[in-house]
Amino acid sequence: MNFPLYIAKRYLRSKSSQNAVNIINFITFLVIVIGSAALFIVLSAFAGLKTFSLSFSNTFDPDLKASPTMGKHFTLSADEESDLAEIEGLANFSKELEERAYLTYKEKSTIAYIKGVDENYRAVTGVDSTLIYGNWGPDIYNAVIGFGIYNLLGVPTNNRAPMEVLVPKPGEGSLSQGFNPKPYDDLSLVVSGVYAVEESLDKKYVFARLPLVQELLQKDSTDVSGINFKLMENASPNDVRNSIAEVLGEKASVLTRREQNTSLYRMLNTENLATYLIFTLVLIIALFNVVGAIIMMILDKQQNSKTLFSLGTTIKELRRIYFIQGILVTSFGGLIGVVIGSLLIGSQLAFGWLKITPSLAYPVEFNVINLLIVIGTIVVLGIISSKIASSRITQKLISA
Repeated sequence: MNFPLYIAKRYLRSKSSQNAVNIINFITFLVIVIGSAALFIVLSAFAGLKTFSLSFSNTFDPDLKASPTMGKHFTLSADEESDLAEIEGLANFSKELEERAYLTYKEKSTIAYIKGVDENYRAVTGVDSTLIYGNWGPDIYNAVIGFGIYNLLGVPTNNRAPMEVLVPKPGEGSLSQGFNPKPYDDLSLVVSGVYAVEESLDKKYVFARLPLVQELLQKDSTDVSGINFKLMENASPNDVRNSIAEVLGEKASVLTRREQNTSLYRMLNTENLATYLIFTLVLIIALFNVVGAIIMMILDKQQNSKTLFSLGTTIKELRRIYFIQGILVTSFGGLIGVVIGSLLIGSQLAFGWLKITPSLAYPVEFNVINLLIVIGTIVVLGIISSKIASSRITQKLISA
């Protein structure tokens, strides 16, 4: 057996004759366990929160989406539709047209987006799963609105009194066109359903039939503001994306689900990194205790070190003894901390004992990558602190 490793293991198991040294060693080990457990729990909580947050936007976001390169709209011809339908790996696609609109019902009003969608939209996205009242309705003038709009306007579902949708007429200027008694187009819609996802999205959309919205915005039947694509289960996103780009050319850019929400992904990743760095700083401060504990051990075992030195052990080997001891303490403590953290995360996944609301458990996610990050962080910081502490072994100290 490696001699420094053998001595380090003996020192790790044995108690010091000085009670203060034993207390310091115990506190150091406990801090490492708590710190590593806390880091793993926080990373797992943020991973769960990230997945939970993205699940909201993913309801409306397709696997791939074509958006206009310039302006708000682009044209999609019948031949291009046929070419898209023949792309290998593409399960379905849906056209849409959206614009900001002024919504009013009786004396209440708000601003939202009127989104015209075709009959394939519900098959391409998961919007059906968000309906809490009603349905999409059989009539062309039926509409589905968000729960936030529903609360703001107080518009009932399937009521004869319709909600009014107003949009400015394209090209109508207040000065260049002179006085215009009606500078907007209007559309009456009967609300047949209400969806609910999260607060910002619940106030954003009114879904209506695509031909109706194209007529409202004075657009041709080939004019769209986006195309949503659903991929087959084993399809390659990059291959399908390239095929779509070849059909649409430069008039539209094809975005992945991540690219559709770059700001949201950036915010979540930044928060995750900031939290990791903060807890790593706490661990760095905690591992200063390792340096102190090893130095105390060096002083406590000074006579033993002199004996080993007299028997032929080199200064390098003596340093290696305490270096290995420090790594063993930090690694073992980090491993126990990760096990404790894993048990807590597992219990939350199984029983949901920590609640956001009475019916919603706090989202967590057990991720092997987070486990490796925590263990790697502990080991690296343990190596650094052990190296600093073991460097206190000098010829002068042994000879004193």
